[in-house]
Amino acid sequence: MRILGIDPGTGILGFGVIDITKQKISLVDAGVITTPAKQADSLRLATIYDELTELLALHSPTVLAVEKLYFSQNVTTAMSVAQARGVVLLLGTKHNLDLYEYTPQQIKQAITGYGKATKQQIQEMVRVMLQLKETPKPDDAADALACAITCAQSIR
Repeated sequence: MRILGIDPGTGILGFGVIDITKQKISLVDAGVITTPAKQADSLRLATIYDELTELLALHSPTVLAVEKLYFSQNVTTAMSVAQARGVVLLLGTKHNLDLYEYTPQQIKQAITGYGKATKQQIQEMVRVMLQLKETPKPDDAADALACAITCAQSIR
């Protein structure tokens, strides 16, 4: 089974693709989609849509795991992230992917066993679980991989 994990954002959207078998979880791809801060929201969302569409065509996942929106003090940022999540959810639905959503606390709990884990703890556990030499960079890609691994664990 192939899972695409997403850490939503408008400026930086993290993605991570993993394969799962009965014995192993393995890394397929990870990275970020970035958009210029000064660009109109509609163009930024179109870029996210286009690049995610390419990722779906390239990797053919069957499952989409998305981090749920964590309430932010900055309403503008929260709305922007919500818009990016909307694009992700729409693409997942249009491509008939099984969709799973997880809160940041659920992901931290699944990856580290502690719901208030730090970013560094998440990155290190993702590195260990995927048997990587180095921690995934940037943070957004590691967070997307953590979301995908959480999904893999819950599906098993």
